[in-house]
Amino acid sequence: MTSDETSVRQPSTPRILEGGSNTNKMNRRRMQLGGRAYNERLKATNESYQRVGQTISDNQLEQLQSQLDTFRANLETFARLHRKDIQKDPVFRMHFQKMCGNIGVDPLASSKGYWGELLGVGDFYYELGIQIIDVCLSTRALNGGLMELSEVKRRVERMRGIRDNKGTNNYNSTFTTTTAAASSKWASITGKDTSMEITEDDVLRSIKTLVPLGSGFQVLQIGDKKMVSSVPRELNRDQSVILALVQDTNGHVNVNIINERLGWEHGRIMTALDTLLDDSLMWIDQQADPYEYWVPGFFEPEDDDMYGTSASS
Repeated sequence: MTSDETSVRQPSTPRILEGGSNTNKMNRRRMQLGGRAYNERLKATNESYQRVGQTISDNQLEQLQSQLDTFRANLETFARLHRKDIQKDPVFRMHFQKMCGNIGVDPLASSKGYWGELLGVGDFYYELGIQIIDVCLSTRALNGGLMELSEVKRRVERMRGIRDNKGTNNYNSTFTTTTAAASSKWASITGKDTSMEITEDDVLRSIKTLVPLGSGFQVLQIGDKKMVSSVPRELNRDQSVILALVQDTNGHVNVNIINERLGWEHGRIMTALDTLLDDSLMWIDQQADPYEYWVPGFFEPEDDDMYGTSASS
């Protein structure tokens, strides 16, 4: 190969390299521009979807609000027409309250505002809660602060002076004077008719209003019974099992019954019984052989003197 041939061929190599470099740069530039355009289109599409979604959401919210407004208006009309039934009929009131709860309205919770004026029941559950506190505190020394829900309701009814369907007082005539005094007491405090009949549902709702007080009021499910506890406590598993067993053994148990029914050893039985005694949830009959352990919270005494209330003082 001559020097002339070499001088002719040498320039061809850099021209090829230079041309390839320019092509790569152009390709990269096209890719960058294409990627940027794609991102812009994607962003515009997403924004479009968001606007459509927000419009649909706003329309649905507006429709829902309109439906709620219509429902509330109908509810107010219903409450106005059935005001007396809501005040006097506890079952009707329970269903009305559940219906209101479905839309977040609590018309019986406060005397302030439209609902309080419309229904005329005022702070119904708060007033009832005070009566529940009165009943529970006055019996705590006897039952350790654990009483069956139906018994709490019965004693609150006595305090409110509620009479049965026959027009007679629900309780022994010995307590007629006490009942009248209690009803008069609460009427003077609240300035309202305290003879409104109540249900267990009313009692449960009232107890919920007491939770913020931090006083320990709560409803415990023990066996097949709902028990109102007025003392801050947590029952352990063994205590709960024994209390549930007592419901099937006429209100009392002994070591032999627990061993036969539950198969526990003597030490475990006595530990559970002793803690229940220490918490005043049980009484012990040492004249029986073996000792019998009674739960006063399950008593159904005919003589209400066993549970005197502070309302009589």
